[in-house]
Amino acid sequence: MKTIDLTYLQVITESDIDGAAKESATEVVLAERVILTPSAKEALAARGILVRTGGAAAAGASGSAGAYGSAGAAVAGVDPARLALFTSPEAQKVKEEICAVGRKLWMRQYVDGNGGNISYRVGPNEVICTPTLVSKSDLKPEDMCLVDLEGKQLAGGRPRTSEILLHLEIYKEVPEAKSVVHCHPPHATAYAITGKVPPTCVIPEYEVFIGKVAISPYETPGSGSFARTVIPYVKTHNTVLLANHGIVCWGDTVTHAEWYVEVVDTYCWTLMLAAQLGSPLSHISETKAADLLAIKKKLGLPDPRHDNPDCAICDLPDQAGGIAISQRSCGPEDRETLIQAITDQVMAALGKK
Repeated sequence: MKTIDLTYLQVITESDIDGAAKESATEVVLAERVILTPSAKEALAARGILVRTGGAAAAGASGSAGAYGSAGAAVAGVDPARLALFTSPEAQKVKEEICAVGRKLWMRQYVDGNGGNISYRVGPNEVICTPTLVSKSDLKPEDMCLVDLEGKQLAGGRPRTSEILLHLEIYKEVPEAKSVVHCHPPHATAYAITGKVPPTCVIPEYEVFIGKVAISPYETPGSGSFARTVIPYVKTHNTVLLANHGIVCWGDTVTHAEWYVEVVDTYCWTLMLAAQLGSPLSHISETKAADLLAIKKKLGLPDPRHDNPDCAICDLPDQAGGIAISQRSCGPEDRETLIQAITDQVMAALGKK
């Protein structure tokens, strides 16, 4: 029997179990108050890995504080530089901004209960994120967590959000992404649960800041498969609708990522209101829309239409008055990326059997 000690983790994900399985583990030792994600439980059962709580590593941690206690005291074997990063004045400003954005999301009814999550990349391999099971209206700087790009919790007195893997895939794919916000704004989510996206070339601000939006296929939230669904889109979109779930936006700051949430939800809401008037929508001409796209490119915002002749500038409804369309690809490169992502997901699923 080979035992792997995971007591330094506060949240166990599918990737943690995959890592233990690769080391031929037949048993894992977990901390007393650890949180197991649904996909981690499934992975344990599928691989027949036994679970035991306790262990020597657990004795070095305080309660559920993980690699660092709530007071920030380092545990032997952990890089003190990461503690210094997590407790630095710069990190404190990030934590305060995350709390402010969390309150905005809650006040605008973009999250409910303990829903949604926010993160910010503070180092090459370090990300500050919100904890699990805390309302975004109640966040405090001391609630924040520090994780690496594989999702391992490095610091913080609360377990990190179970959906951090989604954020981390974006950071890996898009080096310029500094912050990620995931939430459930009702009007944008309404599109996500119909499998449709809004048309373009209607409102200038939307074209500049969001534009052609993507929708990713459904997977169980918190799983590695769920996180990987956005890979085909995040390099050329700063906003992705998550099928039957919500949306995710990335930006250069926490505040800017939240702005994109506001822009896309207000746009979807406005389209729904306009549809009730009974008159066809008026659309911005392609020439004028191209001017907006030029502004967007100058601002450094991503868009699949940049320098891509295969991508139509305007995605218009098939019928007059329509406010929802099927997702439209932008030529061979976009299709190949999507096919490769789906192939990777299928091969990963087969590898678990």
